[in-house]
Amino acid sequence: MSEYRTGQGWDTHRLEAGRALVLGGVRIPSDFGLAGHSDADVLAHAITDALLGAAALGDIGMHFPDTDPRWKDADSLVFLRHALALVREAGYEVVHVDSTVILERPKLKDFRQAIREKLAETLGLEVSSVSVKFKTAERLGPVGEGRSAEAQAVATIRKR
Repeated sequence: MSEYRTGQGWDTHRLEAGRALVLGGVRIPSDFGLAGHSDADVLAHAITDALLGAAALGDIGMHFPDTDPRWKDADSLVFLRHALALVREAGYEVVHVDSTVILERPKLKDFRQAIREKLAETLGLEVSSVSVKFKTAERLGPVGEGRSAEAQAVATIRKR
């Protein structure tokens, strides 16, 4: 009988002028990006934490501390690939990822397929096993006021 596990991830970053906006490894045209030690890909970070959580392997900060200069401006898909390798080493395979990006602007619907494809490729999954949704915060709180972005993710893994 297969053992399934589910992990949940969440991340948030401030918006900052002059930075690239990267979500799920895809660069989104924008006059601002996300502030952070790495490329601040809030979506990749949430999925990384969801994978690590599903396998009870800690969190992104344990593996990639923002105090380590090696990760300055790093591509966050490196973090995602590392989490995937750890999940596989623990004897699991990723079955499905469901995620949500919460951001007031820019509108992201035209980038959904590219983001799903990039994440699926990175995780070795079919695109049909990667869900990416976009929401606004209805002008409430730091996200709604245009000061930050958030992402949430749930990952399902199965014992091989």
